[in-house]
Amino acid sequence: MPSNSSPVADPESPLAEPSTTLLEPVEAGESTKIHAALTRSSTGSADLRELESGLDSLQSDAVRKARVDWSRILLPVAAVVVLIIIWQFYVSLGLKRRDQVPGPMDVLEQFGTLWAEGSLQEAVWTSLQRGLLGFLISVAIATPVGLLLAQVAPLRRAFGPLISGLQVLPSVAWVPAAIIWFGLTDATVYFVVFMGAIPSIINGLISGVDQIPPQYRSVGTVLGASRLQMAVQIILPAALPGYLSGLKQGWAFSWRSLMAAEIIAVGGTIGFGLGSMLNQGRDLADMTIVMSAILLILAVGILIELLVFAPIEKRLLQRRGLLAGSTR
Repeated sequence: MPSNSSPVADPESPLAEPSTTLLEPVEAGESTKIHAALTRSSTGSADLRELESGLDSLQSDAVRKARVDWSRILLPVAAVVVLIIIWQFYVSLGLKRRDQVPGPMDVLEQFGTLWAEGSLQEAVWTSLQRGLLGFLISVAIATPVGLLLAQVAPLRRAFGPLISGLQVLPSVAWVPAAIIWFGLTDATVYFVVFMGAIPSIINGLISGVDQIPPQYRSVGTVLGASRLQMAVQIILPAALPGYLSGLKQGWAFSWRSLMAAEIIAVGGTIGFGLGSMLNQGRDLADMTIVMSAILLILAVGILIELLVFAPIEKRLLQRRGLLAGSTR
């Protein structure tokens, strides 16, 4: 006599259905697959294989994230090596006298001499200290001014063209006026740095504010934010991409302005910086000193970009989910 009880399905049979059904979307991650395999009542070979593949995928993702992208280090180094080879090849052709176009080894020897004298360390420290301090003060001045101009339309219409004009004005034009006003002192150098950096930071911040969706301000108004809270807690964080671009450009302008001031304003109580070293090489007609100063100025600018702005920009892109697909 046939039994009324339903037949028991083989757990490994393809017709068997799990006691708990879990719908897994196609776009779900590997962690969802692992959770699905663990919550099934069946522990068949298919589930075990799925669990194993999910764990392997998670492990490979972790290894991929922890792996250092050596191309970002090796490619710039390779580019520098190629340029040095081209430089040495040009010198070996003898088209110019060695006192006019020194070779890489000549410049390296001059580096060693300047280091032994202590003038290299003094020049780098003096210029770097001035550049960073002047840039930080410029940020402290330009940020509230930029927020004010971005928030108050009449002020922006009145002072916006002036700020843009100051940005395109070569900062070296301020050096003679600064010498007359402040004499051969550090105040001359800092004033030129301010006039080079502040307009760029202001315009960068204004550009970032212009790119903010209007819904942000509407949400702040609905939540009862004051004008100060709106500017500091809503507008400024939302304008970070444009603000960061303005900061990078402001640093570039401040560093160039500093070099121009140090080259022209020599003597008095102004210390010995990289611009002073460059001017000294010109006065002595020593191209090894001139090339040493140029390479140091270039190296400091690159290091500030790699050690300060690049990590900040990368973190900002990661927080906004924009890093994927970046070619940097």
